[in-house]
Amino acid sequence: MADLLRLLLRVAEKAANVARVCRQEAPLFQLLVQEKTGDDKNKKFVQDFKTLADVVIQEMIRHDVGAKFPEMAGFINGEESNKFENGLGESVIVTVCGTEEETAALLATVLDGDHTAASLLARAIHQDPVTIDASTDGLTVPLSPSELGIWIDPIDATSQYIEGKEEVLEEGHLSPSGLHCALVLIGVYLRSTGEPVMGVINQPFNYKDPAGGGWRGKHFWGVSCGSINVCSVSRPKEGPGGGLSVVLSSSEKQVVKEALSSLCGPDKLMYASGAGYKILCVIQGLADAYVLSEGSTFKWDSCAPHALLRALGGGVVDLKKCLQNSSAPQDHQAELTYHQSYTECKGADRWANHGGLVAYRDCSQLCNIMGTLKGKL
Repeated sequence: MADLLRLLLRVAEKAANVARVCRQEAPLFQLLVQEKTGDDKNKKFVQDFKTLADVVIQEMIRHDVGAKFPEMAGFINGEESNKFENGLGESVIVTVCGTEEETAALLATVLDGDHTAASLLARAIHQDPVTIDASTDGLTVPLSPSELGIWIDPIDATSQYIEGKEEVLEEGHLSPSGLHCALVLIGVYLRSTGEPVMGVINQPFNYKDPAGGGWRGKHFWGVSCGSINVCSVSRPKEGPGGGLSVVLSSSEKQVVKEALSSLCGPDKLMYASGAGYKILCVIQGLADAYVLSEGSTFKWDSCAPHALLRALGGGVVDLKKCLQNSSAPQDHQAELTYHQSYTECKGADRWANHGGLVAYRDCSQLCNIMGTLKGKL
């Protein structure tokens, strides 16, 4: 498991490099944007974009993990379809080839013969990143790769990535929108139970290097398996009488906003973009909980950050199940799982978190939120 974690940290950093390369030149970026259609469209957004960066990152992670752990190859799933259409209307299946040259040649067919752009992308895909500094030595978890599956969200908050608004992050404060909301999410779950056991989050656009002006990233990871709970983020210290703070989507139902406003106070209700970023805010202690009443997130959004929250003593529950449940909210019956699809649904909706969700760090705060929302939804 330590080997798998090290590999995921490395491929997540490679993914971050690809995301940064794709944003460097505006003409290249225009080429890379395609609108999702049909069953793969997330109904929550009027325009939900699929970028080539998304597809390339997903296939790169699938390729690298499958090469090192072949027994996982059939269980590496992602948000994106790897079918892309070029300017000539030709359909191209995007995969990562054995060599940089072969990958560049394939990408050139997607990019309408733009060999410069294709070579730039292929180099980022095949280049090993600088060593990731993570204290994973001595981490022993009694699981074998054949018991595990992976969910990839290549670029969560794609709309923020495409818009490209640059914000300077302020220590200890949530920043509602901008490039920093775009995250690479890789979550590992147990095939038998669907429990999330490992998560890696890479924030490709964390800060700008004062010397070179280029973007630098930040990574977060966690492992939660039985009695083993390790996280790169320390559990935030609770401030003296600080009260409960909740992060929401700006499009959240008015009834939820009003109920939580009466619980927390209006100044403790915050808004931010990207499901992954909102859960990361809870992990970092920038908010105590994230509440979403709609079924507009998916397994790939929540799997990675869910593992980190579990390692910190929290979790992510199905809001609808929790409200229907007569027992205590934290009894784990309502925790999200990642191994079963909704067979009655089509396309991406098969993997939606249909009941909405609450991401939390502290069980008592989850109880307060549930008590407030009971009978309101």
